[in-house]
Parts: sequence; C-alpha cells; structure tokens
Amino acid sequence: MEAVILILGLLAVIFVALGVYATVKVVGAAKRGVDRTITQARRTVEDTALRAKSYGQLGVGGELAQLRLALRTSMRATQEALQAGVVEDPSLSESLGLFERLGVHGRELDEELKTLEREPDRATVTSRLPGLKERTGRITRSADALRWAARDRARQFADDDLSALNVQIDVEAGALRHWTTEEPGPGRPADQGVQEPMREPVRETAQEPGPRRKQGQGQGQSQGPGEDRTAQAITAPDPRLRTGYPWQKSARPETTN
Repeated sequence: MEAVILILGLLAVIFVALGVYATVKVVGAAKRGVDRTITQARRTVEDTALRAKSYGQLGVGGELAQLRLALRTSMRATQEALQAGVVEDPSLSESLGLFERLGVHGRELDEELKTLEREPDRATVTSRLPGLKERTGRITRSADALRWAARDRARQFADDDLSALNVQIDVEAGALRHWTTEEPGPGRPADQGVQEPMREPVRETAQEPGPRRKQGQGQGQSQGPGEDRTAQAITAPDPRLRTGYPWQKSARPETTN
C-alpha cells in the first residue's frame, strides 16, 4: 500500500513539473512574440518618421534622415535575403556571418546619425557630413553586394535546374514520338521514316538437276522447235488478300450479277 502511494506521489510531482515547464515555454514564446511585434512596430514608426524628414525637412537634418533611411533599408533587405536563402543553401551561412559583422558597423553608424540629429551645433554636423556619407556608402555597397550575390546564386541554380529539366523533357518527347524517327540503314534514303508493308514472298519450285525434258513430254501442248523452257508453278498473290497496316480497310470482293 505504501509503495502505491509513493508511486502516485511521484507521478503527481512529474505531472506538476511538466505543467510548469510547458507553462514557462508558452510564456517565453508569447513574450518573444510580443517583443518581436513591438520591435517591428517601433521600426515601422521610425522608418515612417525618417521618410517624412527626408522629404519634408531641408538642410542637415534632411540629409541625416536620408542617410539613416538608406542604411536601414539596405541592411534590412540584405538580412531578409540571406536568412531566407540559407534555409535552402547552407553555403550562405558564411555570407550571413560576414553580414553580422557588417551589421555591427551599421548599428554604430545608425546610432551616431541618430545622435547627430539632435545636435544643436549644425556647423559641426555639416563639417562631419561628408565622412558620414562615405561611411554610409561603404556599408550599403557591401550589404548590396552580399544581397545581389545571393540572389544571383539562387537564380543560377534555378537556371541550371531548368536547363536539365528541358533536356529531360526533350528526350521524353523524342521517346514518345519513336515511330516518326528511324535510323536510316545502308543504301536507304534518310527521308524514309515509315516502313512499307511486308509483301508475301513468292514461292518457287526448285528444279532438280538432270537431263532436260524433250519437247512434248509431260505437257498438254507441244512447244516449238528450239525452245528450252522449264515448267514453273508460280501463283500470283490475290491482291484482295494482301495484308497491310491494321488501320487500312480491306478490299471488298467483286460481286457478279
């Protein structure tokens, strides 16, 4: 009895532990989902604000907004392209690692541009603007190079697969049309692709060696002098019984009235 109670107690403890673990996992997943949603919403708001500043604000503030918008757009597009491509092409993992290193410089530049937007000394910001543009261009060019290289690689794989598929389809189509193509044999024109119907061979009686018959022997009528002929048992085939292709109609016998 005590053993049964001990086993039931252990099962209860296990079930409670599993319930707590499942609850923690669900709460963690929900928290990550909420954080992801908040991050995406904050990012969308920032992008909208930067786009409004780049078009509506003049001077140094507008140029800083344009630099931040170009930087964020290029980095986000490259990240999405590499993360989507590495699922089907694991060789892009190295490119994704390089992009992570590039992203460190991109985040530092974005924070610096964001700080300069609130800088009251516009003269200092204006003096530093050429260097900021050059850094932004270097980072965006590297990100664009990774993104387009990944896309070109995926397109090349798709083109190679399509070419191989076209070859297989051509071979299959030729095999399905095997009756229209025939290798020409020796002494046969190449344009004769369809075989003619086989005719019934003509049977001939073999002649036995021996002396020639005399004139008039074993024949119903006499032969002229000097003629040397042999009897041949040749029967011409009936054209009505000649066989052809299975789709040809057989000739109808003639009827006599």
